[in-house]
Amino acid sequence: MGELAEASGVSAGTIKHYLREGLLPEPVRTSRNMAYYPPEFVERIRLIKQLQEDRFMPLKLIKSVLEEDPDRARALVELEDRILDRALQGEQKRVSTAELRRRYDVPQEVLERLAELEVVTPNSRGYGQRDVEIVEAISRFRAGGYDERIGFTVYDTLRYKRALEELVKEEVQVLMDRLAGELEPDRAAMMIEAGAEPLRDLIAALHQKLLVAELRRQRAARE
Repeated sequence: MGELAEASGVSAGTIKHYLREGLLPEPVRTSRNMAYYPPEFVERIRLIKQLQEDRFMPLKLIKSVLEEDPDRARALVELEDRILDRALQGEQKRVSTAELRRRYDVPQEVLERLAELEVVTPNSRGYGQRDVEIVEAISRFRAGGYDERIGFTVYDTLRYKRALEELVKEEVQVLMDRLAGELEPDRAAMMIEAGAEPLRDLIAALHQKLLVAELRRQRAARE
């Protein structure tokens, strides 16, 4: 047990808990106080801890995932890590609040409300690339007349944020189900990146099409 704890980086107490929960197979008992733990226990324990701490998965769900297909669970973790690594590369460079306001002429209170709503998530070093793009888009809306004078506020962004949160949850599930274990992680991550631009075009076109359809429906209802 001591050797297993050292090799896996997890305490003996945690390993015993995993055993009680059925997350690990029973070891080979060599005596009353001794047991043999196969080498593959090390990777399995590390995977359990990773799913628990990095993915916030409860132990019951981890158990079902491992029972179904432990290799697929590893593939999912590897693919998620690769996608996140590539996505976060552009977030290393930060833009200060002063620079952001200079570029886009957005009031300080607008930036503060956006941060409160978690539409943007600046840190002590400033705003990441996606935050900058969001502020730029809002600046363009405001320049076109979408401002507080006619009732538009930053709270209108919540409508899109909430809708997209549900869409993205489903999208991630589909991508993980179809790509994990089927493609090399780097190839899958590149494929997802390549799909970002046509996805934006698809969403924009569908939005415009649905907008026209809804306006027609409302006009027909009034006639």
